[in-house]
Amino acid sequence: MKYILALDQGTTSSRAIIFDHAGSIKAVAQKEFPQIFPRPGWVEHNAKDIWSTQAGVAAQALAQAGLAPGDIAAIGITNQRETTVVWDRKTGKPICNAIVWQDRRTAGLCDRLKAEGLEKLIRRKTGLVLDAYFSGTKLQWILQHVPGARARARAGELAFGTIDSWLVWNLTGGRSHVTDSSNASRTLLLDIRTGNWDEELLELFGVPRSILPEVRSSSEIYGEASHFSPAIPIAGIAGDQQAALFGQVCNRAGMVKNTYGTGCFMLMNTGAKPIASKNNLLTTIAWRIGARTDYALEGSIFIAGAVVQWLRDGLGIIKSSAEIETLASQTPDTGGVYLVPAFAGLGAPHWDPYARGVITGLTRGTKATHIARAALEGIAYQVMDVLEAMEADAGLRLKELRVDGGACADNLLMQFQSDLLGVPVVRPRVSETTALGAAYLAGLAIGFWKDQPEIARQWQVDRRFVPAMKTATRKQLCVGWAKALARAKAWER
Repeated sequence: MKYILALDQGTTSSRAIIFDHAGSIKAVAQKEFPQIFPRPGWVEHNAKDIWSTQAGVAAQALAQAGLAPGDIAAIGITNQRETTVVWDRKTGKPICNAIVWQDRRTAGLCDRLKAEGLEKLIRRKTGLVLDAYFSGTKLQWILQHVPGARARARAGELAFGTIDSWLVWNLTGGRSHVTDSSNASRTLLLDIRTGNWDEELLELFGVPRSILPEVRSSSEIYGEASHFSPAIPIAGIAGDQQAALFGQVCNRAGMVKNTYGTGCFMLMNTGAKPIASKNNLLTTIAWRIGARTDYALEGSIFIAGAVVQWLRDGLGIIKSSAEIETLASQTPDTGGVYLVPAFAGLGAPHWDPYARGVITGLTRGTKATHIARAALEGIAYQVMDVLEAMEADAGLRLKELRVDGGACADNLLMQFQSDLLGVPVVRPRVSETTALGAAYLAGLAIGFWKDQPEIARQWQVDRRFVPAMKTATRKQLCVGWAKALARAKAWER
């Protein structure tokens, strides 16, 4: 019996998960790596840490499952998306730290481009808002600020990639410099309708074409992972949120999933037609399989699970992330406390890079339990804001929300989420849907699974949370959230 190995390279850790033909997990290995914060608002990773931890957990998962590389039919890759790496083509060494998607250093650059009236053009071609979140301005910053980088890029000596490209490069010993459509659509450099790098955008951001990876579909063989012996075909790539949409089998227009990870990401499949957002959401490529491109509307929330990490590492009110639910459950409500976790600005639908985190409604009676509960509820309120924008754009009402990611295991949060949205929140039996989506894309390319209907039959419900809150209570809570949000906005200005 053969298996699929999914490499799930996230913002705070690298994971490897081995799936069998039934889509069940055979083994999981995970390793955190250091987060680097050189200045306020700056977030970096050492790309060598990313590669070493990812290679390490892949070996660990194989050992744990008692499997050899020959037992693996294919590798699927899914990754933190907009994080930007530039490396030397000869040595394979990064020329600087990777700039992480959360990094805000290029907010001023985005402001200048907006002042030049370029926002509409960028939005029309890429489907994205002009924000420091995406790779384009990060790459521009590296080319401007790393000595000699621009000249070396023009001379064809350097390679740029999001994390998927970096992993494929290392797995194949530098033989493949590729990305897939879903990751390419997050760079501010791709025309999402043609699926190609756009000359006008490359000129605008000062990016030489020679530095870019080749854009391929999300399900095909890109090369052999010669890092293993025998080599394993790499056959699926998708950015983490698109992979989760695929793993949640949201393969029809109107289906929605939300991933509760470091950030929160809600995607709605809109089918073969991109929908231009009027409510500050992103239009993005979901995946390309064969000749067909599927699109999605996306709302990105920068801080979700990261607020729990902050309670653990910053405030020290919990010792492990899993303790948050127990602590929050000790109080029936927040006692009027709201926590807006705008530590890295606000994402959709507000797009305010100058917002900062606030805790409001504190009294002498406020305890750690209230702050813990307010932190969880702050995640759910942000999801509600995104969903309202999404429903307005698509012109339809959500029937159910499929959820995944680490924090979806938190029953208190999932129930509150259902109460706020007024629709069922459905948690699948396999909550590792990001890695599962990457595995499915790889398996489809090599015939491990016959087609998408076969995959759809594997999806099973673990638990369904149904709304139980009174409408008046919900309205009152939302008024408080709106007030707290107003206080967080434009703080830096």
